[in-house]
Amino acid sequence: QVQLVESGGGSVQAGGSLRLSCAASGYTYCMGWFRQAPGKEREGVAVINSDGTTSYEDSVKGRFTISRDNAKNTLYLQMNSLKPEDTGMYSCAAGPFRGCMSARYIAYWGQGTQVTVSS
Repeated sequence: QVQLVESGGGSVQAGGSLRLSCAASGYTYCMGWFRQAPGKEREGVAVINSDGTTSYEDSVKGRFTISRDNAKNTLYLQMNSLKPEDTGMYSCAAGPFRGCMSARYIAYWGQGTQVTVSS
């Protein structure tokens, strides 16, 4: 069982930046960030495999950067040029398979951290 604890959410104006962190209690091959806005389904935002390869949801490409420190079992998401449509509950997620962009490949979930972007 791997526990995930997020930090770094908050409120920011459009165009601003936030950095999310996720501390994991153990190793998993794939780690990522999912988000859920009110009234919408949860979606994968960005994932990273232990070899450093990444995948991003189209709307965040060029604005968000996912990274991980394997020695510390820590995951990060740098979010720049934030937009109101980025608002949502961001959850750290992890799974044993490569490319865990879909929730069906996730074995562990964090509690989530709220990100609110105002216009």
